[in-house]
Amino acid sequence: MEPMTTTDPSPRRYRCNACGNLTRFDVTSTVRTRAYHHYAVSGDLSIEDAEVLAEEIEDVSCRWCGNGSAVVELEAGGEAIDTSDQRPPEPRAD
Repeated sequence: MEPMTTTDPSPRRYRCNACGNLTRFDVTSTVRTRAYHHYAVSGDLSIEDAEVLAEEIEDVSCRWCGNGSAVVELEAGGEAIDTSDQRPPEPRAD
């Protein structure tokens, strides 16, 4: 089976505010797609015309320092998007 390739219409960029990383992140997501499955007579599968119907980013953590709470999503111009209302606050260690 060939790997499915899709083009995300709005790719996300991240930055780790803890270490400055802009290039390496572990992203956990759930993706719902519709795709054309083409089986050859031999039984080999080729997946074509994959369309992303829905995508939910569940978690993003920095590959360099392992920090997940300091990762922010960037806008097209490189500015951080305020996602403070989307993540629960980290528990305090009092």
